[in-house]
Amino acid sequence: MTAPTIGVLALQGDVREHLAALGTAGAHPVSVRRPAELAAVDGLVLPGGESSTIGRLLATFDLLDDLRERIRAGLPVYGSCAGMVLLADRVPDAAGPLLGGMDVTVRRNAFGRQVDSFEEDLHAPGLGTGDGPLRAVYIRAPWVEEAGAGVDVLARVSSGPAAGRIVAARQGALLATAFHPEISGDARVHRVFVDMVRDHLATPVRRRPSGDAPARS
Repeated sequence: MTAPTIGVLALQGDVREHLAALGTAGAHPVSVRRPAELAAVDGLVLPGGESSTIGRLLATFDLLDDLRERIRAGLPVYGSCAGMVLLADRVPDAAGPLLGGMDVTVRRNAFGRQVDSFEEDLHAPGLGTGDGPLRAVYIRAPWVEEAGAGVDVLARVSSGPAAGRIVAARQGALLATAFHPEISGDARVHRVFVDMVRDHLATPVRRRPSGDAPARS
């Protein structure tokens, strides 16, 4: 089976860790910093970091409009932590440009400051099968406050003051987690995303009327 080419946005964040996890999950991982590199990938990972900084860097590197267009055209994208913020349609305290695409309202730094970072075991069968629960690492993490009807909720915080908060969701070709699977040593989330990219590539292209971008049926 041919490995899909999946990029990791390499402007800030856990780039190397995502590249390694994608390789373990069966993809051909590449770094993306330029429009030509974005145009060459079958899917893209938005790593953690600082969402407002990443948004501004997307504009500086002439990637913002191109990536928004590719998301509208169906490009599979996975966002972890800050990537979840960037994919949200609504972020009340946004401090920079967003990409959008997911019908969710996301709260930045919802769990608190850096000192409030924590880990937990998640029961999340929608994020792939594996040995036992999924270890979730939260670092100045967001959460989803509201999700539209077309959004599949994949995981919620299991205990504590934030119990029940949404920390993983999917809508079509877009996947987002509030936590960092790339640093937990568990590649099952990346395997799910690689499978999403493969499914996207296997879907026949449906032509639209002249002047519109092709869509997948």
